[in-house]
Amino acid sequence: MPVIIPHNLPAYETMEKENIFVMSKERAQRQDIRPLEVALVNLMPTKIETETQFVRLLSNSPIQINVEFIHTATHKSKNTSQSHMKSFYKTIDEVRHKKYDSMIITGAPVEMMKYEDVDYWDELKDIFEFSHTNVTSAMYICWGAQAALHYFYGIEKQQLPAKLFGVFEHEKRHDTSMLLNGFDDVFYVPHSRHTEIAKEDIEAVEELIILAESEEAGVHIAVTDDYSRIFIMGHSEYDPLTLKKEYDRDISLNKPINIPKNYYPNDDPTKPPYVKWRSHANLLFKNWINIIYQETPYDIEKIGR
Repeated sequence: MPVIIPHNLPAYETMEKENIFVMSKERAQRQDIRPLEVALVNLMPTKIETETQFVRLLSNSPIQINVEFIHTATHKSKNTSQSHMKSFYKTIDEVRHKKYDSMIITGAPVEMMKYEDVDYWDELKDIFEFSHTNVTSAMYICWGAQAALHYFYGIEKQQLPAKLFGVFEHEKRHDTSMLLNGFDDVFYVPHSRHTEIAKEDIEAVEELIILAESEEAGVHIAVTDDYSRIFIMGHSEYDPLTLKKEYDRDISLNKPINIPKNYYPNDDPTKPPYVKWRSHANLLFKNWINIIYQETPYDIEKIGR
C-alpha cells in the first residue's frame, strides 16, 4: 500500500522518480480502506527536505498511510516559502479536534538554547500534551526526543565536549522488542548534535526501556513498554548527502567542524560518502507502522479513551 500525500507536494514527484508507490489524496478517497493517520510535526528549517525524508520511510509499508503536516504558529519559517506552508501545513489549533494513529516530532537546530528560550516552547508543550491524549504512538526525533523527555519526565540534556557528528555503530539491548524485529546485532545510525541525554537519567525512569545504544553516541532508542512514546536520538531518516551538506556548509562559513566520522571512504571528503544506515532505517519505520496497526483502534475516535 502507498503513502498518501497531496499530488503537488514536492515529495510526491521525488517518490515517483524513485519508483516508490505514492497515492494522491484524491485517489485514496475513492478507496474503501481506513488508512493510518500520521501527523508530522516538522520543526526543521529545511521543511521540504525533511518532509521527503520521512515520507520516503513511511512509504515502506503494506499499509495505506495518510500524512498530515503540522508546523508551529509561533515561529515563521525563513527557509521555506509561505505559499508552501499555507498549502501543506496546519497548526495544532487547526487539528486539535482530530485523532492520529501516530505522530512524528522532528529535531530542530536549537539544542544549545534552554528549552524555555525557544520561541515556540509553549506551543510545543501543547503539542506534547496533544500527543499524549490524541495519538496512539508518538515518535520524537533527536532534539524533539530531548525536549519530550524533559517535558514528560523532567530529564535535562547535557552538553557534549565536542559535536557528535558522523555515522556510529549501535548495538541492540533488547532482543524481543517488536520495534527491533529483523535488526542485526550491530547497526549504524547518523548523528549530528552537541547535546545528549545521559543513560543513567533514562534508566532512572521506571517506565522507559533502552532498546539500542552506542559506545560513542550513547542511547539511541528508548521507549515506553506500550510504545506510546518512542524516543530516537539519531537521524535514521537522513539522506545519503545530509551530513555532507552540513559539513560543506560549515566549511564554507569557516566554522570549526570535524569531518563526519565513518562517513567518507578513508575520511576523504572529496569521495562520495558510504551509506550504512538505509536498511535499518526502513526496518525501524516498517516495524513501528506494524506496531501501530496492531495497537490502534479501528474507530479512530476511540484513541485516547
